[in-house]
Amino acid sequence: MKRISGLHTPPILTKVLQSDRSDASETAGYWPAMTPFHTRFAPSPTGDLHRGHIYAAHIAHHFARQTGGKFTLRIDDIDHTRCRDEFTTGIYDDLNWLGLQWDGAVPLQSRRLAAYQAALQKLQTLDLVYPCFLSRKELADILSAPHAPPAPADIRDTDRLLSNSEQKSRADSGIAAAWRLRMDRAKHLAAADRLSWHDYLSGTHQITPEIFGDAVIARGDIGVSYHLAVVVDDALDHISLVTRGLDLAPSTHLHRLLQTLLELPAPAYLHHELVRDAAGKRLAKRDEAETIRQLRRNGLDKAALFDRLPPLPPL
Repeated sequence: MKRISGLHTPPILTKVLQSDRSDASETAGYWPAMTPFHTRFAPSPTGDLHRGHIYAAHIAHHFARQTGGKFTLRIDDIDHTRCRDEFTTGIYDDLNWLGLQWDGAVPLQSRRLAAYQAALQKLQTLDLVYPCFLSRKELADILSAPHAPPAPADIRDTDRLLSNSEQKSRADSGIAAAWRLRMDRAKHLAAADRLSWHDYLSGTHQITPEIFGDAVIARGDIGVSYHLAVVVDDALDHISLVTRGLDLAPSTHLHRLLQTLLELPAPAYLHHELVRDAAGKRLAKRDEAETIRQLRRNGLDKAALFDRLPPLPPL
């Protein structure tokens, strides 16, 4: 783990660095026979689970159980604008019905706000983040080429797109700024050209976090982003193997950078195929994919549900 000199780690994160990391990939290597993997399934309670969620949970559960490791269920409920208690209850019910039992207590993101703020403050102290008062629409209007929205990699130094007086005016009017990572500076400090991440299926990848431009690290409305929360959560939960869909593989470049800047352990990864409908489209809540609750109501049993999932990746 790279040490960033001249800076103290916030106490709430220090316990992660000092705790027993015997199940972490950094100490386990890639991989001695039957390394006990500590995996997690971390759904957001913004709707009922569908087959894509269950495939992800099934893989995480399988890799933990077959190696004598641990399987953690975490509820990613940080987005208070969309999360609902009834969906959290539904997650518990569906997993229990399927026999995908988790180990220990269920961590809730909503109870970790202090840890996320400590991580953000560390990045602020390093002068690696800056406030952005521009909305997505404003950025698109300013940066877009004709008929084409800006690519994420092109969104950089957005604090320079507004005058200091306009930024102050927006802050004084109660507009909450998002915090963006100053990518060039972050890459330099972390020596990013020497950083990589390892995937259980596809091997080692050199990181290229610049594909995200100056990524949003903390949203104005909830005070954190998925990217910052997930690296803090996985460290707090001692996750050694992150299993998730191929659609999230690009995010790993940014997560590996943040782990280094925050001096947090780096897990290994397994990015699996996505579950698709009959037309080949990825299942998604926003497209009202058929839910496990609906399948159960229609009489589908557990064995038949598992038969409708892709094969498990080889262990």
